[in-house]
Amino acid sequence: MEQVLASRSVSITELKRSPSAVLEQAGLEPVAVLNHNRPAAYLLSPQVYEAMLERLNADLRVAIQEGIDSGPAIPAVDLLAELNARYAEPNGELAGETRRERAT
Repeated sequence: MEQVLASRSVSITELKRSPSAVLEQAGLEPVAVLNHNRPAAYLLSPQVYEAMLERLNADLRVAIQEGIDSGPAIPAVDLLAELNARYAEPNGELAGETRRERAT
């Protein structure tokens, strides 16, 4: 059985029957929408959804900055040349690569 990641849950039937009541009762809490007792979706208030997106964006900015701070970038051309030198077959093709794939 799948884990329900919300303290509130509602069946799809109940949600269809009275969506306004479900939203009103939920308040700021997430609601698991269940189909045959399995999570089919989660309802989030606009405030919770916005906060979640802000957190994801902040985490992404931190990860990007950590990548920048980790050292100098390697130009793609240099990286591809190194990979080609390391993994090229005697005929000049990369392992597993066909001439047709290389031409595109």
